[in-house]
Amino acid sequence: MPQLTDQGAIDQAENDQTETDQIAIDQAETERVEAERVEAERVEAERAACDRAAPDGHERAGTWMTPEEYGASRAAVWTAAVVLVTDTDGRILVQSVDYRADRLLPGGAVDAGEAPSAAAARELREELGIDGRYPRGLAVDWIPADTPGFPPEMRFPGEILHVYDGGTWTAERIDAVRLPEQEILGIHFAEPADLPALMDAGDARRALSALRARINGSGTALLENGRPTAPTALDRLGVLRTRRTPQHGTWHPGPVPAPLPVRDHRGWLFGPDGRVLLLIARATGTAHLPPPTAGSTTGAVPLGYRHAGQGAHARTAARLTGLPPAADPSYARLLATPEQVRELSDWGPAGADELAAVHTARARLSLPVPTRTPPTELPEDGVCW
Repeated sequence: MPQLTDQGAIDQAENDQTETDQIAIDQAETERVEAERVEAERVEAERAACDRAAPDGHERAGTWMTPEEYGASRAAVWTAAVVLVTDTDGRILVQSVDYRADRLLPGGAVDAGEAPSAAAARELREELGIDGRYPRGLAVDWIPADTPGFPPEMRFPGEILHVYDGGTWTAERIDAVRLPEQEILGIHFAEPADLPALMDAGDARRALSALRARINGSGTALLENGRPTAPTALDRLGVLRTRRTPQHGTWHPGPVPAPLPVRDHRGWLFGPDGRVLLLIARATGTAHLPPPTAGSTTGAVPLGYRHAGQGAHARTAARLTGLPPAADPSYARLLATPEQVRELSDWGPAGADELAAVHTARARLSLPVPTRTPPTELPEDGVCW
């Protein structure tokens, strides 16, 4: 007869086997996951060691950082772009806005992903209704985070501000300005020396430094809080910090007529490279042409004169052969191009006529067309050519 089996014992044995099998499966899965973790750590360690390794196989110095660490270590700053525009008299365009009491150069913040030069063009289109491109940089300024005037809640991180050259605008281009309904209340052209009274101190320093960089013609100036890191003679002497003396009389070629009194007599005195002698008053930064007797000369001729007020402002052209030791230490003696002399002066519309006469005289003296470079300060002990 068949053997009788306890069914409960059979069921219990099957359950025990299932649990044993599941434990083995779980342990195998745990071992697999642990093995994968160990392998991943090994691979990451090898990659990190490779990243730390120098080309010669040695481990890098301790300054190595992960990309995340390096990114977190970099300084974050704002970026802005403004444009320096002058009129034919050398005055600077500034605008009044509805959110500040002081005046500003046209321009504003650079948008995310936007090139600074593109921002400059966009801002002038939005603020003044003028289309244009401004590829030439005059200055790049670093503005520190602790600059006064920014409220704490703004969390101002510092700013890199680009100043672009907007060129000289004619009366027709100025008449084409169209202001928006909001933000820009008006524009006007200010004498450079008046900027500190019209603008924030840092903005005024930056604008004057950028204007000097334009006159220098030596490329973009690097500024820190509006001050050049490598000052030129124009920066060191502080040119244009004092109002220029207007001389807007009509230009007349040739000698001054006998009945007309001469108020002052100045010389266009050419060095051998075609540049001319220029005096800068150290106390005021004012630019002056020298008297015709400032140095040894040849080929002197009456160039012309301006007739304004009570008399004539006479001009003589000549070639310099030498300068004596400086007799008056209150003036610095520089060589500058005729164009730079004009840009440092306020001669009105007749300035173009005088400049043309100067170049005619230079050609007659068989001197070259000078290259625009920063004006060169001459030694106080004199020079001989």
